[in-house]
Amino acid sequence: MDGTPLLTKFFFAPRVDRPLRGGVSGVAIALVLAGAGVASGCSEVNAGQAGAAYKDMPSVVPIGVRPDRYLPIPQDALAPEVEPAKGYRLQLLGRGLYMVTDNAYQSLFMVYETGVIVVDAPPNYSANLRRAVAEVTDLPITHVIYSHSHLDHIGGVTDLGGRPVLVAHEQTKRLLLRANDPRRPVPTVTFEDQHTLKLGSQVLELSYHGEGHGHGNIFIYAPEQKVLMAVDLVFPGWMPWRRFALATDVDGYFRQVAEIDRVPFTTFVGGHVSRVGTHADVRLQLEFMTDLKAAAADSLKSTPFGEELAPEDKSNPWAGADNYIDRVAAKCVKTLTPKWKSRLAGYDVWIWDQCYAMEQSLRID
Repeated sequence: MDGTPLLTKFFFAPRVDRPLRGGVSGVAIALVLAGAGVASGCSEVNAGQAGAAYKDMPSVVPIGVRPDRYLPIPQDALAPEVEPAKGYRLQLLGRGLYMVTDNAYQSLFMVYETGVIVVDAPPNYSANLRRAVAEVTDLPITHVIYSHSHLDHIGGVTDLGGRPVLVAHEQTKRLLLRANDPRRPVPTVTFEDQHTLKLGSQVLELSYHGEGHGHGNIFIYAPEQKVLMAVDLVFPGWMPWRRFALATDVDGYFRQVAEIDRVPFTTFVGGHVSRVGTHADVRLQLEFMTDLKAAAADSLKSTPFGEELAPEDKSNPWAGADNYIDRVAAKCVKTLTPKWKSRLAGYDVWIWDQCYAMEQSLRID
């Protein structure tokens, strides 16, 4: 069995890639109608519902269809488990530099002679972040660096207590002023291109590399420890989060991943997943992205517009575009799956999203 649910094989249709209103899938509605004896040829009844599958559908279950089970996680994508009672895992990365993680999110803290610098405070475990620091030192948290503005990475900063200096890119400040969110206080120190934070004998080099994941997303580099943190760009051992982690600039995202590989780090911290990374992890993601771009480009060129579209829908330009985009994505997924399904953890979870994002970027960026 190829892992595709039996019902999907028979009932998946162009519109199943988006759940219908109320969370009921087109597959379920099709089965109800069939059981009620509704004629399959009645277009008024079946309009907008699941129909026949596209030709040459890939085995990976598309968006909006529940799989029987997800692909197993490759062993090299895993890291030590988190103690449930503790809620986080602490890992020494070099002199005075530690990663804190719940094996889904990651942050750093650096101890210097009179205090502690924290990089990001994900709300997932921010209540425990002070406990993690206290395992190492009783010095106060004096500075917090925001990797970028997103709530899921910095929304727990107020849990750290005190009044630390908040450091971020100027675009992050702009976005946080607009958000007016008490969970994400506005930074007090900002920079445009580069900023060196030197406290005691410890140094962090902050730099901005333009658009990619989002406005104001920065690289945080510890030169002595040779540790680089760049969030939501590289996911060591894993498929990137959907649609290149919701990148605002796909071309910029690709460029920044290549830039990461040129930084002389030994350890990479990506802000997500369960383990730190290496240059080999960055290059594996670059290889996948190169293959993805080629597959999407070929699919765009080789997929005829309007094929498999019902005659009564040919006057509907949105239907024509939907039909074409879905079939391009399906071909892209089918091309990539043999090589990549066992090389990146979570491949099957987000591959449809990546093909959609790549084809749209190639079409309009």
